[in-house]
Amino acid sequence: MYLGNWTEKLASACARHPWVTIGIWVVVLAVAVVLNFSLLGDALVTEIEPTNNPESFEALDIMEERLGVSAYDTLDTIIIIRSDTLTVGDAEFRSHVEQLYGAMMALGEDIFLGGATYYMTESPLMVSPDRHSTFMNLTMPWEADEEIEKVYEIGDSFATDSFEIFYTGTAPFMADSMELGESSMMRGETIGLSAAIVILAVVFGALAAAILPIILGMVSIAVALGLTALVGQTMDLTFMITNMITMMGLAVGIDYSLFVLTRFREERQRGREKMDAIGVAGATASRAVFFSGLTVVLALTGLVIFPLSIFISMGIGSILVVLMAISASLTLLPAMLGLLGDRVNRFRIPFIQRGTTAQTYESPTGFWVWLTRTVTRVPIISLVLVVAILGCAAIPFFDRDTGMSGISGVPDYLRAKQGYNVLQEEFQMGMMDLPTQIVIDGDINAVTTQEGISRLQTLLEADTAFAGSAVALYPDVNLAVIDAYISGDSMSLQSMKSVENLRNELIPQAFPDSSVRVLVTGDTAFMVDFNDTTNAYTPYIIAYILALSFIILLLAFRSVVISTTAIIMNLLSVAAAYGLIVLVFQKGVGAEFFGFTQVEVIETWLPLFLFALLFGLSMDYHVFLLSRVRERYQQTIDNTESVSFGLRSTGRLITGAALIMVAVFGGFALGDLVMMQQMGFGLAVAIFLDATLVRCVLVPATMKLLGRRNWYLPKWLSWIPNVSLGEKPRE
Repeated sequence: MYLGNWTEKLASACARHPWVTIGIWVVVLAVAVVLNFSLLGDALVTEIEPTNNPESFEALDIMEERLGVSAYDTLDTIIIIRSDTLTVGDAEFRSHVEQLYGAMMALGEDIFLGGATYYMTESPLMVSPDRHSTFMNLTMPWEADEEIEKVYEIGDSFATDSFEIFYTGTAPFMADSMELGESSMMRGETIGLSAAIVILAVVFGALAAAILPIILGMVSIAVALGLTALVGQTMDLTFMITNMITMMGLAVGIDYSLFVLTRFREERQRGREKMDAIGVAGATASRAVFFSGLTVVLALTGLVIFPLSIFISMGIGSILVVLMAISASLTLLPAMLGLLGDRVNRFRIPFIQRGTTAQTYESPTGFWVWLTRTVTRVPIISLVLVVAILGCAAIPFFDRDTGMSGISGVPDYLRAKQGYNVLQEEFQMGMMDLPTQIVIDGDINAVTTQEGISRLQTLLEADTAFAGSAVALYPDVNLAVIDAYISGDSMSLQSMKSVENLRNELIPQAFPDSSVRVLVTGDTAFMVDFNDTTNAYTPYIIAYILALSFIILLLAFRSVVISTTAIIMNLLSVAAAYGLIVLVFQKGVGAEFFGFTQVEVIETWLPLFLFALLFGLSMDYHVFLLSRVRERYQQTIDNTESVSFGLRSTGRLITGAALIMVAVFGGFALGDLVMMQQMGFGLAVAIFLDATLVRCVLVPATMKLLGRRNWYLPKWLSWIPNVSLGEKPRE
């Protein structure tokens, strides 16, 4: 069944009616901008919520239902007051603390709902062992972290020669992290755009052609953000969705238009008329863009089915911007080419004016021809060598530890990190952002329950992983809550192990054969549940992505061999990227050289996220390369020559496209947030490996060994639709 070349018809129609097409996009862009300014802010949230109700959230629901409070309705700010000369027992120390507390409360309930000082509670937990430091714990409304600068301003005014003031807690940490994330994104965008313009200028040799893909990428981002604002009115989307849209939009938006624009220029250099060249580009490059983009979208749907809001949000954002990039490349770009024609080659750059010509592709000389001949002359050695390199790179992944870097993953110059370090040094406890809470659901007045609570508190006191505990009884609603304060970063590997031990060892010891339910919640418990959920869902999501990718490739190339080898090669490059992330960030090899922060864990969400993203993105290059190989093969039925032609006609283009992606992702890796460093580095190194070792060596070596078997399709699959990707363009 032949589906007809609808991408050619679409490109030609848009080119014949350029002002109508551009007008539609201008209207869409204007509406998107209005939506961004009016709705986007309200569409985004900072909390991360699961959809499968794990133990940590089940406990939170019980507390909210019976006590009428939600742990995620408020934020904590911890202000530490330290004096080298005075102790908490001195009247001057007490007066200073009480005046500072009064000044904070004077900010009103919009910023502080309440709080406590040592002089109000007399809790020994709020005084350092040397009694030269104390802290006040203040409660803020959820969104009040945006006002943290006011808190800093007032607190700093109380810093004197006798007193030092430090800040930490969830509100300062979130505010500082958001500010750091925004600055990292701006730096990444600046670096990515600057590098993209330079690379495009080198690839095209003309500024006009170089700027066109940038414009389409920015349009795709703006429209995707507008759609995000609409989607956010029906569901909560985490704030990281905007980061994903920007990063993905720059990468794929530029790449897709780059491929189409390059084919148009090539056909013009072959002597075709403008409209014919647009039609051929639509029939070939646009079709490849559609199928490679469709593969990316389907791979990203794996994130949307994961039961966690951050995955769902990042998946939705990425899908929206990829769809917009595909749409812009298939419609807006042909319309702009219809208007510009050869003026797209204006403002040529001296010394790099050489265009990619049809004669160059037909010529059996040049770097890419030499590379193909070298690889295909010894295909087995080439294949074994590359597989060995990628396999060795993947080995460290099997020794990974996953978690969330938390406050240990932010730089020491942030105020929240400085305060956290003081809190640990002086009080041997973490941020108290959300303590590990043990929810006891049952008859609280029963003797066995009272004995169990007492035993559990004794076990917690004997466990050095916990800095202290406090129990609150609510017998009228059959509930008790024990707050257990973890020593150190609540997101550390040690803290997660302590919660696992609490669930698996301490609670069963304290409540043997009890009729009450005992559930553990808090930030650390949520991280443990997140790890468990990720481990449980990952195999199914990977299988889902692999199956969809196989089907799309089968439709695109009508070959079970091409589909299978493509998946295997992508698995190799992704696995190598995984291993290098662990080697650099967890083992510390090269971390200082790259300016990265070594941490004890790899972000839990990263492997699955990278798999979905990279498996889609790496297919871009595979589809573009193989579409040219198949096009040539159908003309010559010469496998070796077809592989050589495909590589020499796309090698420079794929290299430029890959460099753009590496620059964009690498720009985001240069920020100070560890999670952004890991994500940017993983994406950049995977794309680099995919565009070099895989596309330039592994693909030609494999295709040489397989010969005509590359295009094998069993007769019983002959019924599948023929989408003609890689068909010979019309004359």
